[in-house]
Amino acid sequence: MSITVTMPQLGESVTEGTIGTWLVQPGQQVERYDSLVEVITDKVTAEVPSPAAGTVGEILATEGQRLSVGEPICTLEGSAEEVTTEPEPSALPESAAEADEVGEGEGEAAAAAVEVTAPAEVESSVEKTVVVATDEPKSDANGSSGFISPAVRALAEEHSIDLAQVQGTGFQGRITKRDVLLFLEGGAAAPAKAPAAAKEEPGPRPAPAEPARPGDKIPLSPMRRSIAEHMVRSLRTSPHAWTMVEVDMSGVAAARAGRRAEFLAATGTELTFLHFGMKSTCLALRAVPTMNAVFEEDAIVLRSEINLGLAVAIGDGLIVPVVRNADRYSVAGLAQAASALIERARQGKARLEDVEGGTFTLNNAGALGTVTSQAIINQPQAGILVMDAVVRRPVVVGDAIAIRPIMNLCLSFDHRINDGAAAARFLGAVKSTLEAVTADTALF
Repeated sequence: MSITVTMPQLGESVTEGTIGTWLVQPGQQVERYDSLVEVITDKVTAEVPSPAAGTVGEILATEGQRLSVGEPICTLEGSAEEVTTEPEPSALPESAAEADEVGEGEGEAAAAAVEVTAPAEVESSVEKTVVVATDEPKSDANGSSGFISPAVRALAEEHSIDLAQVQGTGFQGRITKRDVLLFLEGGAAAPAKAPAAAKEEPGPRPAPAEPARPGDKIPLSPMRRSIAEHMVRSLRTSPHAWTMVEVDMSGVAAARAGRRAEFLAATGTELTFLHFGMKSTCLALRAVPTMNAVFEEDAIVLRSEINLGLAVAIGDGLIVPVVRNADRYSVAGLAQAASALIERARQGKARLEDVEGGTFTLNNAGALGTVTSQAIINQPQAGILVMDAVVRRPVVVGDAIAIRPIMNLCLSFDHRINDGAAAARFLGAVKSTLEAVTADTALF
C-alpha cells in the first residue's frame, strides 16, 4: 500500500505552510503518529505525524518550500496496517471531539493509494481521505506535560512509566517513542535528529557564524516571510485609520505598587500594567461591539465571544496567542492566562489552539520603551490597540501642573467597520476604566 501525506490545515485561516525540517529520511521505518516533518506558518510551528506505520517513500517537498493545504509532501510505502477512515478510539487523542474529524469512505481501504488530507477538505473531497490526528498537549496527573502522542502515552501506560522522568529529544522537547524505549532499557535518551553528533571527528571545528554586518543579505525565515505577507495583505485589505488618547495611570500605578506582593503570592504572576489594560479592553469591547466584529461582503458580523489576542515578540518575529472568552476573567485570571500563553510562545511551544479565534488584539509595546506606536491590524479583526510606555511627565491638573504617570493608547481600526466616532468611544471607554482604578479595585 502507498499513502500520500499532504499538507494539513494548521489553523482556521491558514491556507498554506512552509516545510521546515524533515525529521525522517527515505527508507526509514516509522510508526503511526511518529513525526515526519516540521511545518511552519505565521501562527505556529507544528509537526505532521505519520498516519500509519510503514516506510518513508519519496520526499515530495523540500525544506523551505511553501505549499498550499492539500498538496503532497511525502509518501509512505509498505504499510503493514490497514488505513481506514475510522481510526480506533484508543489511537486518537483524548479530546478527539475537538481534534480533526474523520472523513467517510466506503470500502476503499485496500486501494493502491490513499491520500491524507486536511480537515477542511474532508467534506468536499470526492476521494477517500484519512485525516491525520495531530498530537495534543497533555498534562498527566503525575505532573508530566507537553506534546504527548497517543502512541507514546499508550506505551508509557503499558509499562507504568512516569513521563515526567523521561527526557524528550523530539521537536520542542517532545517525548518520542524512542525516548520511552530508551528509558525503559535504562539508558539515557540521545538526540534523535543527529545521533552522530556526540561522536566528534578529529580535525578543526568550523568557525562560528559571524554576526550580520551592514551590506549583508539576510535570507527570510519562513516566519518572517509569513509575517511580511500578512502585513501587506492587511494594509491592502483594510483601510487603516488611527487615533490616540493619553491616559493618567496614577490609580493603576498605585494599585500595582500597593498590591503587588499580595497578587504574586495569590497567583504566582507579577501584576503589570498589561493586565489592567486587558481588563479595560474587554470592558470596552462589550461597550462598543462593532470593535469586536469582522467585515464580510454584505454585512458586518458582530462576534459573540471576546477572544483577546496578545502580540508577543519571539526571536526575529512575533506571535499572537489568544485568551478565549477574556471578558469572563478577573484581572487575576487574565494575568494567569496571559502568563501561560506568553511563556509557551517564547519557548517555542505555542499550540494551535493558542493562536486561533482571536477577535481583537492588544499590543503592549510599552514594555519595550515605546511612547507612540501605530500598529497594523491582525486580519480579519476590526482593530488593534497599542499600550505604550508609562512615562512620568508634567500635565495640567485643574489650574496647576503636576507630574503624573501617563500612557499613550493608540488604536488602529478598519474604517470599513467603524468610523472615528466609534473608535473614540472605544478608546474613551478604555481610558475611563483605567483612570477609575484605585487601590480597592477588585483584582480577583
